[in-house]
Amino acid sequence: MKKFTKFGALALAAALSVSVVAATTPASAATCATKTKVTMLGTIKPEIQDQFLAAVKEYNASQSCYTLESIPGDRKLTFLQNVTPMYAAKNAPTIMYTLQEIPDMADKVMDWKGSKLAKLVSPSLLEAATVGGKLVGIPSTAEAFGLLYNKTVLDKAGVDPSKITTRQSLEVALRKVKAAGSGGVRFSSIWWSLGAHFTNIYFANSAPTHEGRLAVLDALADGKKDLSKDAVFQNYLQTFALLNKYNQAKPNTTDTEYDLSVKDLASGKAAFWFMGNWAEPNLLTASNGVDFGLMPLPISNDPKDPANKSISVGVPGYFMVDNTQSTAAERAGAVDFLEWLYTTPAGQKRVAGSVDDGGMNFIPVYKGFTVSPKTYMAQQIAKYVNAGNTLEWINTYYPAGGQDLYGASGQKLMAGKITGAQYAVELQNAWKGAVKTWRGVKK
Repeated sequence: MKKFTKFGALALAAALSVSVVAATTPASAATCATKTKVTMLGTIKPEIQDQFLAAVKEYNASQSCYTLESIPGDRKLTFLQNVTPMYAAKNAPTIMYTLQEIPDMADKVMDWKGSKLAKLVSPSLLEAATVGGKLVGIPSTAEAFGLLYNKTVLDKAGVDPSKITTRQSLEVALRKVKAAGSGGVRFSSIWWSLGAHFTNIYFANSAPTHEGRLAVLDALADGKKDLSKDAVFQNYLQTFALLNKYNQAKPNTTDTEYDLSVKDLASGKAAFWFMGNWAEPNLLTASNGVDFGLMPLPISNDPKDPANKSISVGVPGYFMVDNTQSTAAERAGAVDFLEWLYTTPAGQKRVAGSVDDGGMNFIPVYKGFTVSPKTYMAQQIAKYVNAGNTLEWINTYYPAGGQDLYGASGQKLMAGKITGAQYAVELQNAWKGAVKTWRGVKK
């Protein structure tokens, strides 16, 4: 399989080691007669909400021109369900953060092309935010997902994660950790995890090239893809079944699942957890000096299968700035805040600093960073990226709202309410008729 390696060059140059490029000119520290209020919907991610709000507080105190205010929004609703009423009420937030809904927002937001921040990012990381030649957003960080693990638990059980290169060897490892007194894996029945991240394991391996993977999306949208006859999908179902078999807890679809999973992996009650490195700050906070790693989730029993040696790496979301209801001053404030966050020493410490120091532990994607994450998991991600062992985040191209449907179907499969064959049909039905936004088609 041809790897998705565009991210690799960027990571080597800027993301995963201390950059030798001098930091760009800090955001404006000018004195203003009056302050302009700038609003942002959300806090990037709830997992680092406290750290992000601390960064906002520091930014607000650092200058006298702007006051940034975070609007929480309703986490039970999708991004579009939150933001659409705000636009209808002529009260749109100035800064927004999302991924799949980028095409829906393209006509409402500012073009970042030619901006200072856009010039500091690898062009390949801007592709997903480019709609009709317009750069509608800039990235926050790079993230990776796969099987998280508690290194202390694996060491105790005599399990070497680097030796787990097939589904069979993963099952052997799960048996070993259980014999050593730990639960096997925390396989969370969270709709966004099942809908966006777990399905990505199939789609990222559905074809050897980016174009081939988009063609799979085309076929599903056209109603011409039969997943029951797809060997990769059948392997994917078997991996799903394996995780479900060794799931350390019963399926839990409530908001408590994430925190419970953090607690179980941090305490060693579970050895593995299918999740991403965005959980690392929570795990480090909940544990006492434990190292947490990230490894590939095997999708077949072929030890030479590149998919079994690769983790999913991509951009989790992009910052957009409203251009229809905001004032020029509000847009200037939005840009000022983001430039402060990614180009000043204080902001970079908030972005890439350790969680113990109030940082968000983000992997930098902008040139000029003088702060680099130093955790065990970040170092592991660097090794996978540097070796080119990465899978594309094809879920970036899912139609808006699609992952909700795929996640709901995954929850039913996990709970035994439907079979794997029925799950395949539900995914096909969810995709059928989807507008091909990944091809630039407008709704």
